[in-house]
Amino acid sequence: MSLFFGVIKRELLIAYRNPADLLNPLIFFVIVISLFPLGISPTEQVLSQIAPGVIWVGALLSTLLSMDILFRSDYDDGSLEQMTLSREPFLFLILGKIVSHWLVTGLPLALLSPLLALMLFMNEAGAWALFCSLLLGTPILSLLGAIGAGLTVGLRKGGVLIAVLILPLFVPVLIIATAMVQAGMQSVDYTGHMLWLGAILAASIGFAPIATSVGVRISLSH
Repeated sequence: MSLFFGVIKRELLIAYRNPADLLNPLIFFVIVISLFPLGISPTEQVLSQIAPGVIWVGALLSTLLSMDILFRSDYDDGSLEQMTLSREPFLFLILGKIVSHWLVTGLPLALLSPLLALMLFMNEAGAWALFCSLLLGTPILSLLGAIGAGLTVGLRKGGVLIAVLILPLFVPVLIIATAMVQAGMQSVDYTGHMLWLGAILAASIGFAPIATSVGVRISLSH
């Protein structure tokens, strides 16, 4: 556990020393959502209907934008290869990097979402459901996205390939989460949606770090 928390501390220090990597996903998230009222309609009726899908698609794209840098710096300076050769469990190193990625990207998106929900005229119940869905859903995005990042870490331009590999895995999360927010806006019980997201999160925690570690080793072997 000391190794796990040590990796998280290291990754957070690196992130805060490079504020551009920290702010780019958030700025992209805000810009994407802010453009919809300008491009579609500024009326409350239209924006409140599309708000769940708009915010969740923005969160998904922001996560994809940040996945390419998950292992990139460690790969470029050779430390990633040293991690695979060390005696420390590589699985805990991978899991620590994924958790730190969520703390830097997914958690700020969830905390920012209520303000953007108000901008799109979502009611209070819908904004709360959105916040809960992002708290459960963004860790899944980080876990699944890490698989693609691990498989493409050896490629110079792996961002597009990550999207091709991982987007199909993101689709169930997107569907369940947007349905959960819509249920919240209509004051309908969304406990079932939360249980489904929790089940996907538990399954992702079980297999994603293993798949990511294998993907990284395969990438480094070529």
